Amino acid sequence: MTRSTAEELPDDKAEAPLAATTVDAGPTRPGMLLLTVFPSIMLPMFLAVADQTIVATALPAIASSLGDVERISWVVVSYLIANTIAAPVYGRLGDSFGRRRMMLAALIIFIFGSGLCALAPSVVILTATRVLQGFGGGGLMTLSQALIGETIPPRERGRYQGYFAGVTVSSSTFGPIAGGYLTQAFGWQSIFLVNLPLGLVAFALVLRLKVRPSDRRRTTFDIPGLVLFMMFVAPIILALEQIQQMDVRMLPMILGLIAFGMTALFLLIWQEKHSTSPLIPPVLFKQPSVWRSDALAACHGAALVSLITFLPIYLRAARGASPAETGLILLPLMFGIGLGSLITGQLVSRTGRTAIFPSFGYVLATIGLLFLAFWVPRLSVFELPWVLGGIALFMGTVMGVVQITVQTVAGHRMLGTGAAMVQFSRSVGAAFGTATVATVLFSILATTNRETASLFGAIIDHGPDAIAALPPPRQAIIAAEIGEAFRTAFLTVAAFTGVGAWLAWSMPMRRL
Repeated sequence: MTRSTAEELPDDKAEAPLAATTVDAGPTRPGMLLLTVFPSIMLPMFLAVADQTIVATALPAIASSLGDVERISWVVVSYLIANTIAAPVYGRLGDSFGRRRMMLAALIIFIFGSGLCALAPSVVILTATRVLQGFGGGGLMTLSQALIGETIPPRERGRYQGYFAGVTVSSSTFGPIAGGYLTQAFGWQSIFLVNLPLGLVAFALVLRLKVRPSDRRRTTFDIPGLVLFMMFVAPIILALEQIQQMDVRMLPMILGLIAFGMTALFLLIWQEKHSTSPLIPPVLFKQPSVWRSDALAACHGAALVSLITFLPIYLRAARGASPAETGLILLPLMFGIGLGSLITGQLVSRTGRTAIFPSFGYVLATIGLLFLAFWVPRLSVFELPWVLGGIALFMGTVMGVVQITVQTVAGHRMLGTGAAMVQFSRSVGAAFGTATVATVLFSILATTNRETASLFGAIIDHGPDAIAALPPPRQAIIAAEIGEAFRTAFLTVAAFTGVGAWLAWSMPMRRL
């Protein structure tokens, strides 16, 4: 039974999704919407996604210039924490004071933070300015998604979610390439300075969006909820980052961080249940379609990000692939996600069906990952990209449907909060997924053969040449042990998509 309306919030919270609304208030044709609305929302999202990847290629240059190599990971982790914390804050403030207004505020913070990053004289100060930049960037993705729901008719949202997936894939691909070129040609500061002109153009485009009456019912902001949310997110992400290092000496600190974060989570749940204006409204998560969608987004983040993270390591350790070869092999993975999202968006807009696409898509993605786990040693360098592209094509059926489902069930008044929680769930899922796969991979190596585990780092750095001096039988044993560890890692990724398939099949709302 279709329950797109039956599952909406209680009467005092419910509100039908916006009718066709555009920046000009008149034209509602898809072509006109594409010309008037899409550019205004696309560029902020492009900046948000590209900035998460553009810095990675510049980290060696930053470490060489500023020193403090042991702290260079702070540059990435600080942005991730700030970005994750900011998402629900912008979602809630956008619901209360207008999403266009909050998007402009996020762009100002992001541009200002980018300028300060370029001027940072040390890694510590760069980390602090990255926090500021992350507080701005955290609103760009969330508010872009919410503005789709605010300005695009429900049946057209699937099409635009597909377009946005294309932007996400292109910006993810553009980030490392642009970061490498800019760093080499103009210095690492240029990767932050490039955000200034692009941010100003985005600011001008957002100004084109129509000003809409904001919901002024909420006159207070849940400050205790925000503090507890920060106390939950920061320790958990730090713990997950440390888990990936597989350093036994850090275990007490990891357990302490997890205990602190979980305590804050329990207090946060209590606070949100008793707050008159909660940061994360509990009523939203009483809707089965909402919490299933958020859980599906977490599974998607866990599967995709861990796959993107560990496939290059596998290709280097097991195949001896160079960075250039690895990039070419992974290109179908990135393009498959975009193509799958575009096709799914078109099908949702034409049929009105939603959850059926990830339901079948994630079953097929799970089958593909199982095939990869058991058959990857037999795949040639020409066959592997096709398998990865097929898996990615089916994984591309998820995020657009998740956003549409949450936006429809949440209604206009909680549109921003719903979109923010989807992004938050995906981010936490990605961190949890990569930490879990890293733990599985390195634990299998350590328990199978400690010598192989100790050689693994050298193999990643130098490829198979690192063990070329060993006797051929020993090389074969090491290769088999590494292959077995990666098989288990790929099976772990398949477990994420398997859970996602169950969530998609159990989704109550299946039609717009």
